[in-house]
Amino acid sequence: MRITKFGHCCMLVEESGLRILVDPGTYITAQNGLENLDIILITQEHADHYDINSIKIVVSKNPGAKILTNSAVGSLLSKEGIAYSILEHGQKATERGVAIEGIGDKHAVLYPTLPIAQNTGYMIAGRLFYPGDALTLPNRPVEILALPIAGPWLKLSEAIDYAKAVKPKVCFPVHDGILKNPGPLNFLPAKLLEPSGIRYVALEEGKPSAF
Repeated sequence: MRITKFGHCCMLVEESGLRILVDPGTYITAQNGLENLDIILITQEHADHYDINSIKIVVSKNPGAKILTNSAVGSLLSKEGIAYSILEHGQKATERGVAIEGIGDKHAVLYPTLPIAQNTGYMIAGRLFYPGDALTLPNRPVEILALPIAGPWLKLSEAIDYAKAVKPKVCFPVHDGILKNPGPLNFLPAKLLEPSGIRYVALEEGKPSAF
């Protein structure tokens, strides 16, 4: 598996020849150069994960790509006349032998009086789990974890405890586009997770990493 990060939570996942773009939101850094995509996977409707202008650009360059997402995002896509298929908690899709499974249904709480958005995490090829904006336990072995590390709904200590609970072999940070300089923040997770046998890798922007 190869993973290339394009800002915040946007990443290109390549597995067995399948090219999957995840969460093209407002922080995406390469929407004009992403071609030959097979799947576009969207976890939720918040702008840092779902940016309609970026999605339109990506779709125009990849007219054959299939969008997989949940009902909340789907209703927004319908208004734009963009085709999609539903993939939510407990559902599985397989494309060219690569399985994608929906796990989880709710965004983490921002504040008790605010409505909770729908959020679907995804397991890709039985190896990579990306929870979106939630700390959903997948209740199965995880080899690679895309770990949210910053946000209005998340403390760093919670992110570290979540990684320890999931127990992946390796994790890399996502949801860090809101930070002015995320680099220094990576020191602490690496220091605290590696004694637990979890390798922490900060991906270099735009550079493919093999897992």
